Amino acid sequence: MAKLGDWIDPQPHGIYVKPADIWVDPSRPSPRALVTHGHADHARGGHDAVWATPETLAIMETRYGPQAGHPVAYGETLTMGDVQVTFVPAGHVLGSAQILLEHRGERIVVSGDYKRRADPTCAPFEPVKCDVFITEATFGLPVFRHPETGDEIDKLLAALHANPDRCVLVGAYALGKAQRVIRELRDRGHAAPIYIHGAMQRLCDLYVELGVDLGELIPATGVPKAEIKGHIVIAPPSALNDRWSRRLPDPITAMASGWMRVRQRAVQRNVELPLILSDHADWDELTDTLTEIAPKEVWVTHGREDALVHWCQTRQIKARALALVGYEDEDD
Repeated sequence: MAKLGDWIDPQPHGIYVKPADIWVDPSRPSPRALVTHGHADHARGGHDAVWATPETLAIMETRYGPQAGHPVAYGETLTMGDVQVTFVPAGHVLGSAQILLEHRGERIVVSGDYKRRADPTCAPFEPVKCDVFITEATFGLPVFRHPETGDEIDKLLAALHANPDRCVLVGAYALGKAQRVIRELRDRGHAAPIYIHGAMQRLCDLYVELGVDLGELIPATGVPKAEIKGHIVIAPPSALNDRWSRRLPDPITAMASGWMRVRQRAVQRNVELPLILSDHADWDELTDTLTEIAPKEVWVTHGREDALVHWCQTRQIKARALALVGYEDEDD
């Protein structure tokens, strides 16, 4: 008897779908690639042909230059060899997708990265019933339970309003997190200009081009200190403590990341205002998703595999860890 999912071959540099002769999220240039989303540990340049959502292809082109891209809309099903391939929203960042693979009566979902929280910058996660669910586990420990997004944004705004002679400098990953923070601020009524580091400009412009309204954004470089007082500045985490940030008016250093749940991480980065805001599922969202989907098997990757594998096994769900090459987004 054939083993469930034996037509999928997880290798360190990606997942090979044998009957379609195609790779999912390969970490090195490949003849044919399916890409879940635009973060660098899932999307890279140099593929001979790549299938992804239009938004992910646009992100890849912004980062890597022209792509031999084939856009796939959410809900669209392609036939590749003997495999049916469907892209479904993952709720991670703009354009992010789960990839449903159907072959020989089996359904396998490669979820990529995902979250279950509402996000005004991307389509929400859609659960898909399947036989095998391949899940990330970035925050796959019970200690990781993210607070309400609105409470963290309110904390940011309270610090801003309490310190009119300072600015709040928020470290946020350039793709997805920065735009989400900006949009969440707008949705909480913050209509004032937001200043951004130059490294944010291209992707913020792309988000606007793709229909995400970010309000008034002003490049922070070269602006007099007096003008930035009482405002929010968004920058890559690497800029929080470098020479660039010293030009700002006594900044309150903040960091938007799921890792801010770990106090030592905030201390290491000299973060005065930790904002627990993640684009990955927390422990409850991971386990609730598995309960909802009810797969026969769970394959776990990119994170704390052991705890989630154990959780599955105690509920009679077959589970195993995959040794895929990748890295946790340090600045999630």
